[in-house]
Amino acid sequence: MNKWARLLREWMLPGAIVLGISLYLLYHFTPALHPYGVWLHPLASEGQRLVIAILLFFQFVKISPHELKLTSWHLKALALQVGLFLLFALGVLLTEPGTFRMLLECAMLCFICPTASAAGVITDRLGGRLAATVTYLVAINLAGTFLIPLVIPLVNPSAQMGFWAYVGHIALKVFPVLILPGLVAWLIRYTMPRLQRRLMRWASNSFYVWGVGLTLAMVLATRALLLSHLGPWAIAGIVVVSVLSCALQFFAGHRMQKDPVDNLTAGQALGQKNTGFLIWLGYNYMTPVTSVAGGLYAIWQNLYNSWELYQKEKGA
Repeated sequence: MNKWARLLREWMLPGAIVLGISLYLLYHFTPALHPYGVWLHPLASEGQRLVIAILLFFQFVKISPHELKLTSWHLKALALQVGLFLLFALGVLLTEPGTFRMLLECAMLCFICPTASAAGVITDRLGGRLAATVTYLVAINLAGTFLIPLVIPLVNPSAQMGFWAYVGHIALKVFPVLILPGLVAWLIRYTMPRLQRRLMRWASNSFYVWGVGLTLAMVLATRALLLSHLGPWAIAGIVVVSVLSCALQFFAGHRMQKDPVDNLTAGQALGQKNTGFLIWLGYNYMTPVTSVAGGLYAIWQNLYNSWELYQKEKGA
């Protein structure tokens, strides 16, 4: 690998963070660009969802359904995510509106947020088990697809829709992003094997596609932060919640098994989140400022991922 390709791999994630923040700040502080804001947010939001779906698609393309086997760490990680999500949701239900409730909502979303579509890419580069990562990705996406539409209408009811209509509305938004890419990929695997082999060769480029997704995620996160009008203590609270949620999940994953490769895999699967989905979910269905937690989580996890990749390349 040449010097420039190595530098790109090592610095793409922090570079995408800086680029996304800078792009929104450029727009925000340049009045001449404000007329374009009508389509800027929808473009970033829908573009982010498209990137998530593409990355998931390429992960499923590389893995046969027969390789998806649940292990003990998958069950432990699911129990941790789902249990803490329900615990924080209960806290939200029992808390009056205010800053503390908003912070509980942030924690609630940080724990149920599914594994990132790029987790398999990073795990593969670090020497982990891709099939095990995708297995957990499927499991937590299925859990999220059922739990999120059921729990969110309880903690944040819709004034326009009844409970079950609201459940159906959220489920229809979640399904195309989290489940449909896998179904399409496996349909291609069993009906168009030549196309599937070609797509597998392209799958190695998904690491760079994630750079685009991370840039868009940071545009949305910066927008949410600047438009939230939060006080310094509320922002500090979201920083603390997002840091602790990120650190706890990476730490727990890295200590779930005795085998170091399984620990690496579990850490990435549990700690690396689909933050674009988290931002979208918080902005559209919870207190909108909770989307800031997704943007901050994206920063922490990708700084950690960049450090891991740097250590891997350094030792290579």
